[in-house]
Amino acid sequence: MKPNHISGGQELLCINTEKVYDWIFNEETFEINLAALTLPIGVTCDLIDELEITCNIIPQAVEILDREDREFVIDGVEITLQLVTIRKTFEVEIEIPVLDGVEVIVQVLSRTEQVILCAPEGTDINVEFTEEECTIVSLDCDEDALTLDIALQVRLCQSIQSVFDVTLELVADFCQPREQLELPPCPVPEIPPQCPVIFPNNAENGF
Repeated sequence: MKPNHISGGQELLCINTEKVYDWIFNEETFEINLAALTLPIGVTCDLIDELEITCNIIPQAVEILDREDREFVIDGVEITLQLVTIRKTFEVEIEIPVLDGVEVIVQVLSRTEQVILCAPEGTDINVEFTEEECTIVSLDCDEDALTLDIALQVRLCQSIQSVFDVTLELVADFCQPREQLELPPCPVPEIPPQCPVIFPNNAENGF
């Protein structure tokens, strides 16, 4: 078999990549209620400033629990899409400023979400969080039990894709490295400006 060379410096190439079957970008806002959180050792309610407490939400694992075929009619065409159930796990950090630094309470939570995608069996679901915001809505500290009740509002921006690994054949040019930039030459020493008003013409000026 002769290699298939194409004029103009191009060649027939095979590359491995991902085919995107579907892609959505959405914003999700929800509340989280954390009850009876044990205060760190040495922290009491009178040491807590509600205005200074902050929270962070850190996405962890994403698990696809289920996908079900659903029939839809879009622009007069019947199509089979999938109802995908996604379980997302988050780590919630509550940061409490104290006299000698910051104490952190960590909680791990999971949340389930459903989306409609073109995601037939065999495709992978990729979830990427592009922005996470966490705001403390309310806070109540129990002085006797040394526990904390906190209500949080979480806002997530997320990209969800259904993808499948494919090998593509295409015609393309091979990339070539760019030319190397020349290093700048060593600078020529500059002579500082003189003060001719006083020197070397000082004799003529009466100094």
